[in-house]
Amino acid sequence: MKGYVLRVERVIQAEPGVIFDVLSDAAKHPLIDGSGMLQATPDEAPERLALGETFGMGMKLVMRYTTVNRVIEFEPDRRIAWQTGPTGTWGRVLAGRIWRYELDPVDGGTRVVESWDITPDHQRVLLKLGDIYSGKTRRDMERTLARLDQLVTA
Repeated sequence: MKGYVLRVERVIQAEPGVIFDVLSDAAKHPLIDGSGMLQATPDEAPERLALGETFGMGMKLVMRYTTVNRVIEFEPDRRIAWQTGPTGTWGRVLAGRIWRYELDPVDGGTRVVESWDITPDHQRVLLKLGDIYSGKTRRDMERTLARLDQLVTA
């Protein structure tokens, strides 16, 4: 983890548009989640995400909870990012993590870079403590890219 950003990457033998279609469909996120925490997306999630869209996720880490996410970067076939956390009072304490995917065409496919950016997160110091958490997060992100690879190349 450099600063407050953890990055993993993988070359996937698929066109950027095919990969972006999966990433921009919140209903497909449970299919690629490598952490096992993402349980479902609500039925009202937009079919295709866009800049400024919000969508929820049903999560489980010891107990079930939900997150609200807002798309903060959206460049078709190149980049998508969303920031998690509630707005209002709770947002001052719990909000801020950014999940980002960047797609670059390369020989043989697309280089996909997933990043977990906790720079704006109000709990960044706690999240970065120890290599145990960042090690788990890195492993989960690598699993996510492997699952994304399997989904788009199957």
